[in-house]
Amino acid sequence: MGMIDRVVRVIFAIVVGVLYLADSISGTAALILGLLAVIMLVTSIVAFCPLYVPLGISTLKKEK
Repeated sequence: MGMIDRVVRVIFAIVVGVLYLADSISGTAALILGLLAVIMLVTSIVAFCPLYVPLGISTLKKEK
């Protein structure tokens, strides 16, 4: 997982957290977005997304 991908995931998690704390999201939307934010944050921390493997996606820069 590339650095830009990781940063975008962390920003997404922060935005969802702020929206939840500001009471802008609630109910089912808050649960779904909260779960997605946690998953994004964890995959960013470990720098690995299991969904990328079967899809053949890589956001790492290729060395020349």
